[in-house]
Amino acid sequence: MSMNHLEAFKIVHTFIFDIDGVMTNNEILVTEQGELLRTMNVRDGLALKLAVQNGFRVAIITGGKSQGVVKRLQGLGIQDIFVGHSEKLEVFQKYVQDNELDPEGILYMGDDLPDYPVMRRVGIAACPKDAVPELLPIANYISPYEGGKGCVRDVIEKVLRLRDLWVVEG
Repeated sequence: MSMNHLEAFKIVHTFIFDIDGVMTNNEILVTEQGELLRTMNVRDGLALKLAVQNGFRVAIITGGKSQGVVKRLQGLGIQDIFVGHSEKLEVFQKYVQDNELDPEGILYMGDDLPDYPVMRRVGIAACPKDAVPELLPIANYISPYEGGKGCVRDVIEKVLRLRDLWVVEG
């Protein structure tokens, strides 16, 4: 399935995202106390909030364990947040089963090797333009934006626009 044809995005009912390298860039700032600080994109945040408000299912599966990131995502209305999972496939399969989801309508965006198994099992496998080379051949859609720099908004906006849900009020 080629993602050059936007119609394919119409089937999406669920977004699942990785954090590091997707919602953040690939950099971590380490403080003297050992805290790991990340930068998240505010425009991605607005898109995530709009997806939730419009009834889309939004989930996070990440190997990271940042409580700051969890608080930020909860503040955007995201409830299905799975942290500390480097083996993502198991979490994905349980999530799909528990919520009786059709994997064909799931858009998963990842950027690195742990995302590979999940990307093989969804309708739309997406990645930011700076994802690792191994993911590019299996991605249905490669965002023109890098991780942490608008790739999340890119895919959400496409889906919402196709359903006339991307509303600009004047």
